[in-house]
Amino acid sequence: MRSFFVRFITLFIGLTIYSQQTEKSSTKPNILMIMVDDLNDYQGAFGGHTQAKTPNIDKLAESGTKFTNAHTNVPVCSPSRNSLFTGIYPHNSRDFGWTPHFKQAVLKNHKTFIEYFKENGYQTLGTGKLLHKNVKSYWDDWGVPEGINYGPHAYSGIDKKGKRIMGHSSVPEPFRSINVVDGSFASLADTPITKNENGTIIETGWTYGQKRFRYENDNDRDLMPDEQHALWVKHKIKELELNVSNKPFFMGVGFVNPHTPLYAPQKYFDMFPLNEIQLPLIKENDNEDIHYSSVYDDTEMGLAYYKKLRKSYPNEDEGLRKFLQAYLACIAFMDDQVGIVMDAIDNSKFKDNTIVVFVSDHGWQMGEKEYLYKNSPWDESTRIPFIIRAPKFSKPKSEVHHAVSLIDIFPTLKDLCNLKGRTLNSSDSEKLDGYSLKPFLENQNSKNWKGPNGALTVLGAAINKPIEGIGFSSNPGALWHIQITKDLKESYVKQQNYSYRTEHWRYILYHNGKEELYNIKKDAKEWNNLADDTSLKQIKTQLKSEMMELIN
Repeated sequence: MRSFFVRFITLFIGLTIYSQQTEKSSTKPNILMIMVDDLNDYQGAFGGHTQAKTPNIDKLAESGTKFTNAHTNVPVCSPSRNSLFTGIYPHNSRDFGWTPHFKQAVLKNHKTFIEYFKENGYQTLGTGKLLHKNVKSYWDDWGVPEGINYGPHAYSGIDKKGKRIMGHSSVPEPFRSINVVDGSFASLADTPITKNENGTIIETGWTYGQKRFRYENDNDRDLMPDEQHALWVKHKIKELELNVSNKPFFMGVGFVNPHTPLYAPQKYFDMFPLNEIQLPLIKENDNEDIHYSSVYDDTEMGLAYYKKLRKSYPNEDEGLRKFLQAYLACIAFMDDQVGIVMDAIDNSKFKDNTIVVFVSDHGWQMGEKEYLYKNSPWDESTRIPFIIRAPKFSKPKSEVHHAVSLIDIFPTLKDLCNLKGRTLNSSDSEKLDGYSLKPFLENQNSKNWKGPNGALTVLGAAINKPIEGIGFSSNPGALWHIQITKDLKESYVKQQNYSYRTEHWRYILYHNGKEELYNIKKDAKEWNNLADDTSLKQIKTQLKSEMMELIN
């Protein structure tokens, strides 16, 4: 009898503990993170272009908190994502190039928040381009095998080794030969054509990885990578609903569009008739009072791309108009994939307990200041769309105008989900560089945020002279990574170019001492550099002081 009683009590206690653990895990919020590549503010919700068609992103923005003044910490893909997922500023890690985070001298000691969620009992589920270099061991379930893929690509059979990818035949030279990624834009209905020396058309078409990409028409074709990722998320959410486990999940999906090459089905190009495209407002001779070219020469991508685009088309506006049409088409295409993902979560049992984060890694400059690319210090390149919908915290239709940046995402998720444990793999001092945005989610006008007054962006320097113990870049404008010791950090950090954005001002400091200052409240397009205005000396000094406090 006593033995039965003991077994009964033991079973009762075990069931009680299990019940408490289950109840506890079920109250932890799920996370759905949607990350987009090279997306500037061309959405209706962010007002960057009046013709942008993004009903799904706009709907998401209406349902949560929109950060209207959010910025990247480095405006190129790999270091931006490395910084975002580890919570470490690029100037602190000295990561400005394409070194994978798990090999980079500083970042390899820091956990990504994917690992951190996993250590805190979350299922980790992902697909698409999230980290620039994915690590499959971070994930309990990884999606579409292709993962990161900028395809399909135009290909030709002209190479003796067989097919090779190429720039799209409809894009004229010299822009087409920039490279097969950045120099191409076209509808999938525009089948690329290649001719041999005799003028005979040779085998040509679209390729996706090692396979031919089949396109007959918009309704009869292979799926593009972003479509595959969206459908994977849709099916995974349905699968999770059937799972009796209450284990919370972190789910990430990374969409490549509108990263170049700018390819999309024809129907998305039809949404933006070429003769109706509205070019961005570009001030004539706007580059006369800027100092970008004092540290980067004209071989830098953004400067070279713009010149080659203009040279490639007889009418100086034709090339920019066609490129912009393709960019808007790719955004509309991507927005449809966001709609598939959001419909899946909103029509599931997880809706009221899932925090949704929508963000881009950096923006894109569309010809302003005669620059066509990312990696610039101005708003078009640094500013990003950023939305958080946190059912228990954020309020629908709320807007935060205080400057924030990608560095704040890790501490925000840590705070909202009450994640515990070290974020380091080593015994070094524990620190994330950003600050939790929870106060802004609870009150869009909060004065309780512990973060800085502005957002810091760094551009890897084009160094034409050696730094003792480091050397120099033989390719001005190149983003590069060098392992350096701590005693060289200060001189290395000072050799970078920095941009600091508050609610009403932008201050830029180049490594040669040149400065730019813009009054965003009066000059949203950053047309007038006020750095030499003596009446603004105090403001400039204050902004520089705030910026240097973050850098040092």
